[in-house]
Amino acid sequence: MKKNILFLFLFLSFSIVAQEKTRFNKIDSLLTYLYDNNKFMGAVSLQENGNTVFEKNYGFADVENNIPADADTKYRIGSITKTFTASIIFQLIEEKKLTLETKLSKFYSEIPNAGSITIGMMLNHKSGIANYTDNTFQTYKTKPQTKRDMLKRIAALQPTFEPDTRAEYSNSNYLLLGYIIESITGKNYGDNVATRITNKIGLKNTYYPKKGAPGKNEAFSYSFSNNKWNRTDSWDLSVANAAGALVSTASDLTTFINALFTGKIIKPASLAQMTTVEKGYGKGLLQFPFSDKRFLGHNGIIEDFRSMVAYHPSDKIAVSLIVNGNNYNENEILMGILSIYYKIPYRFPNLKTVAVDQKLLKSYEGVYSSKQVPLQLTIKLENGELTGQATGQGAFPLKALSPTEFTFDAAGIEITFKNNGLLLKQGDSKLNFSKE
Repeated sequence: MKKNILFLFLFLSFSIVAQEKTRFNKIDSLLTYLYDNNKFMGAVSLQENGNTVFEKNYGFADVENNIPADADTKYRIGSITKTFTASIIFQLIEEKKLTLETKLSKFYSEIPNAGSITIGMMLNHKSGIANYTDNTFQTYKTKPQTKRDMLKRIAALQPTFEPDTRAEYSNSNYLLLGYIIESITGKNYGDNVATRITNKIGLKNTYYPKKGAPGKNEAFSYSFSNNKWNRTDSWDLSVANAAGALVSTASDLTTFINALFTGKIIKPASLAQMTTVEKGYGKGLLQFPFSDKRFLGHNGIIEDFRSMVAYHPSDKIAVSLIVNGNNYNENEILMGILSIYYKIPYRFPNLKTVAVDQKLLKSYEGVYSSKQVPLQLTIKLENGELTGQATGQGAFPLKALSPTEFTFDAAGIEITFKNNGLLLKQGDSKLNFSKE
């Protein structure tokens, strides 16, 4: 009897291991499929309870010189830098060198409304300080900038709204927070990241670069056109600083977000303040809804790099995605990864599309209802493409497979238009809709 029980236990253990291997193999197959079809280059990392369960790089760090990306390749992570910045601000608060109520005027009184703007407002984008990257940014982003240059630009901007009346994302908040960190500590931002975070938790590949263009083992970013990957011009990172200048790896990012949520960087009380969402924003953190779950983390965009890092506190899952070959929506890539991870039915996207006559697309516009479900589906033609929107939900793009067949791959939705109606398939569900 004991032998039978032992055999059964071993069999079950083997089955679980095999299922896990199959799951991660499917994630690898998805990313390989996207890379093979010139939709993606980059890196991904998944951790469970601090342990890496899947990690891989795809494509090239440098296409022109045929240098493949590997585990040592560093990528620019853009606004994920803001989570590092917010973490350092909370460390300074814990050291009683700052408070959430400290006014911006203590440091930079020349900024409009500085006497009414607090550190807390800047952390969750409620300051009303205009976003400097929305103005003349394109004219100087590739050139070195001094702190004086950037402060002068921000001070000249008209506030977007009165402080603490609403929230609106602004890179200016975090550029200023980085300058405040430097003012308090007497060290530059990169040194603060090193001493307060990367050295503290053992990140070996995360730092503030010393060069404007990518250096050794640092990737370039690319967009795809004319059947090839085309290098995007590098920014001078002095224009991004604490708002978006760091480089890292997918592995380091999952280690960082795990360390943040497990008390290795700031205290639990500080983390509770960081994760409190007001008007859509935490303090250095954003929400990423997926299925019935809520991840917390941040995304980043710089040049043609796209990056995301997220953590699910109760599942203790950390995931990071970095893209340096930008030819497919990074949100849809992450949704595919998480769908496979959580064993939610997921079909690989059909990357082949067909051109459909605009008059035919226009004829599909309208409101559709079904006797099978208590919701309506609105179909619209916007900028030459069809979109669908169910009652109470966001709009989603529909990709044409034929003149009558369309898909939204991220959610596994298939729609076939027919006379005065449509058939919607999702998983095992088949719903008939009539045009009103």
